[in-house]
Amino acid sequence: MYIDETLDLTWQDSIFRQREELARMLREPLTLLASKCVPAWDDRDRLNAVLQQGFSSIPYCCYLYATDNGGVQICDNVINNGLMPGHFQRNRAERPYMMEPMPSWGFLLSDAFISQDMHWPSLTGLQVVASDAGARLGFLGAGFDLRKLPVTSALYKEPEKWRQIKGDPAIRSSLFRQVRIESPMDRNIQSAFSILEELFTERGIFQCQIHFSSSQVTIWTTDDPLRYRILDQEVIRDPDICLVYPSRPYPVDAVIPHTEITRILDGMQALRMIDTNIYLRMSSINVFNGMVSLTFSCDGSHYMRYDEFLTKGIPFWSGIAA
Repeated sequence: MYIDETLDLTWQDSIFRQREELARMLREPLTLLASKCVPAWDDRDRLNAVLQQGFSSIPYCCYLYATDNGGVQICDNVINNGLMPGHFQRNRAERPYMMEPMPSWGFLLSDAFISQDMHWPSLTGLQVVASDAGARLGFLGAGFDLRKLPVTSALYKEPEKWRQIKGDPAIRSSLFRQVRIESPMDRNIQSAFSILEELFTERGIFQCQIHFSSSQVTIWTTDDPLRYRILDQEVIRDPDICLVYPSRPYPVDAVIPHTEITRILDGMQALRMIDTNIYLRMSSINVFNGMVSLTFSCDGSHYMRYDEFLTKGIPFWSGIAA
């Protein structure tokens, strides 16, 4: 898996490209196997044998089966080493893949769904089976475990445009009945933020989540990026915590310049104290993707580039946070 920085891919683009490649890989072998099923269509045992013989021709397949036009299974589930009992005459008509419209070319790669039996993400390939005269007999189905399929598309890049996400309506409806209560972090916020600045600019911290009300900060370090550490109210007000984290040069590939960390923290401090009803509850900073997040007392969240955040003043947030 890789991220192609030259392509402005959305997650929808990545899914489309992945499905396109999988469909290209599966359509031809399923079409060929479907044609071999026609002479055995009305004979369960012969159909099982055809599917067993052709199983290895379908890449990454977990099981094969055939249904009539109504979605009722006319053979057993065929797996790589034999038959899976209990599926003959199973009605698949209500399964998600049977309810999707079949393209005119007779092959469908379904949307992903959660499998009924194994409860994991799955895909189904459906190929129309037609007689020599062109009459539709039913469908050849191939089941795939999403976890075993190859990833052929680049991982999308998280969008940098400003996004606003509304939170819990119950919290929003009671916004003006709640009042900010000063937390231990609020009482020592300048000291806490000075420590955070040191950790970011000199001690290898590249991401943090600041929880103002519970007076804790969750941090990630370049030395150990897969594990987070929690700095509670006792730790975040003690400068000695800086001794725990060795001195590290500021990352050269960071999007946020080290000189802007102070300004970002100052802006977050101001938003915490902006009002007794509408105020900052949680925020985050990631120096590599250049993004900050803000979650207000109304439970609404905002995600944006650091430089866009720095251009917004208090009057702007006073209006939009509500």
